[in-house]
Amino acid sequence: MNAVLKIFLSMSVSGSLLILALLLGKRFLKDKISRQWQYYIWLVVILRLLLPFGPEVSLMGKAYQAVDQAISRAAPLPAQQQSPLNAPGDNFAPAVEAEQHNQTVNSPADDITTAHPLQDIGVLFINHIWLVWLVAALGLLIRKITIYQGFVRYIKAGLTPLSDIQRLDELSIVAEQSGIKKPIELCVNPLVSSPLLIGFFHPCVVLPSADIPEKDFRCIVLHELTHYKRRDIFYKWLVQVTACLHWFNPLVHLMSREITKACEFSCDEAVLTKMGSNNVQDYGKTLLDAMAAIGRYKEHLGAVTLSENKQLLKERINAIMDFKKKSTAIRLLTGALTLCVMFGAAFVGVYSVAAAVDHTAGKPQAAVDQTPAQGNTDSKDYAAQAERYYEADSLPLFEITFPRLDENIQKKWLEQFYADGDFAFFSVAVRWLDTDSALLTGFAEKAYADEEMAFFSTLTDCMDEAELELWLDRALEDGNWAFQSILFAKLDRGEEFDELEEQQEKEWDEAQAAQYRAAGVTTDGKDYYYQGQLINIFLDIRANRALRTLNMNPKGTVNIKIVRDTNNKITGTSYMTEAEVVELLGDLNGLVNQSDVEIIPAVFETVAAGETISLGEYTLSSGDEILYDISAKTGNRMNVFFAKDGQEDVAYWSVNNLRQPGEPLECIADFTVGPPAAKPETYQLYLQAPDGALGTVRGSVSIVPADAS
Repeated sequence: MNAVLKIFLSMSVSGSLLILALLLGKRFLKDKISRQWQYYIWLVVILRLLLPFGPEVSLMGKAYQAVDQAISRAAPLPAQQQSPLNAPGDNFAPAVEAEQHNQTVNSPADDITTAHPLQDIGVLFINHIWLVWLVAALGLLIRKITIYQGFVRYIKAGLTPLSDIQRLDELSIVAEQSGIKKPIELCVNPLVSSPLLIGFFHPCVVLPSADIPEKDFRCIVLHELTHYKRRDIFYKWLVQVTACLHWFNPLVHLMSREITKACEFSCDEAVLTKMGSNNVQDYGKTLLDAMAAIGRYKEHLGAVTLSENKQLLKERINAIMDFKKKSTAIRLLTGALTLCVMFGAAFVGVYSVAAAVDHTAGKPQAAVDQTPAQGNTDSKDYAAQAERYYEADSLPLFEITFPRLDENIQKKWLEQFYADGDFAFFSVAVRWLDTDSALLTGFAEKAYADEEMAFFSTLTDCMDEAELELWLDRALEDGNWAFQSILFAKLDRGEEFDELEEQQEKEWDEAQAAQYRAAGVTTDGKDYYYQGQLINIFLDIRANRALRTLNMNPKGTVNIKIVRDTNNKITGTSYMTEAEVVELLGDLNGLVNQSDVEIIPAVFETVAAGETISLGEYTLSSGDEILYDISAKTGNRMNVFFAKDGQEDVAYWSVNNLRQPGEPLECIADFTVGPPAAKPETYQLYLQAPDGALGTVRGSVSIVPADAS
């Protein structure tokens, strides 16, 4: 089941427990506790139903973890494998976070000899049940909004503004006394059954008749303005959104009805608090007069009315007649109950995927017996199962089987994944390694030596803080900036790395500029010159093929590269051949030599996980052509896009590619600029690593003006 839906269901269950608790408490404390408290305490439940946050250890988290483990143990495996995998004493952890490592996981069809079409349909339904929930929720919300819009149109069609100066003055006085500075409209519509308030931002009090006694008018206006000041319309719509999202939960709909009732009771209490207990009978008479009009038109949920229905009105009259200010003891009890409800909401909590993972050890919490089970199952059986699951590309089943293998077979699998660049299977396998495992240490050494940052980053998830500190000391000693960035991030010391990098780059740039001058290359801002000529492409690559400098200026006339010896010392400069230019930037459909084409290089040794790098600011116009040609040697996903400055979450002309098995990670595409860039506008160009670090990024982005020949 989709992890998001899993969390949402836990929110619904948590909210249901709170709803039951409040309904039960209402039976005993209904007449003792403030009606306003009974109204606003439901906000705690609504927040529990809407916000997927809670303490890491909670009742719901423990319950879901137990269910996950039970399902994992009881889940039927392929017919040929049921005997070995279900041997007595086996406890398997659920394949947590499998979706994060392999987005398209196929079932090992070759292993299932007794499969039935209905099973496939059932699995498909379970995997996409979140879509059913979402479609139903959106449909209900759209329906409610449409009905409300029709109701407002109906009410406004029969509205007649009230021009009685005395009534308008009375309304202004009550509004001023209530602390409302915004103008309030006063209208009459004989089709409404009772006075009501409509409008989110332009409030309007609607009366069924202009012929209302003065005392009744004051009570009515004060009641409706109290609704407006408390923002009850927004509260009602928040409840409706919650009910739509939890459409499958009858307790949420029951809560919605309770809040509707509590809204009127609490408003009555707030009005009587302002008017004083001496006016109880007058206010009650106003409600009784409103009863006579009920039945001509049923008000919609989006409006707040003086009377909802006769049964509710009867209850409200009784509550009004019993009105009295609450004592200090009751107010203290109310505060204590509020804290209890809030702590209860935190205690119940929600399910979190992280709750099923032991982050300290870097692997699932459920214990896995590493010794072969007794009976007919031995290591050869597990090895055969692992082979079949890998061939079927079944990541979850392979993850279950991997910890059952002996260390030598585990090592062979890890070596194969590493050699094949199969980051998904490698990442789920290493999560089962202990922090002191020789395999973990060995592959970390190998990834560090090979500068395989993506694999090394995954291995660091399995290391403790002491091990990370040792690796950081080594990276600092070696001056390995790419691995320093990974380790500083894992230790939550990113700011320290930024300061160190800024200082070091400044020193490097100063030293590098001096070396370039000695080789005949001078700089003026971002422009490079060689023998007095402006350079078009300036390239400096170290002996190990690591890029040091790449600068491009379409106005330049020569292409120059720095020549280094095997010790990375500069020995001179030379002109780049056409073949070298094409190899560096790609063919770009023959655009390299066009002086009016702007070519933006994208060359990085590493882009940290989650990092977004700006490639500069550019002006785009309608008809301009954008060509992306960027690849990464390592990494899961790469995103290249334009965005307005400071609005990186709104992407234009975006390419977001996921690495496919056996294929390179590439962002290759072309776009023709259209809206929103109908006229020349300035955009930032970004390169992003949204899912893990990127290594050895090479390529460029070209912008071809619409008027290019």
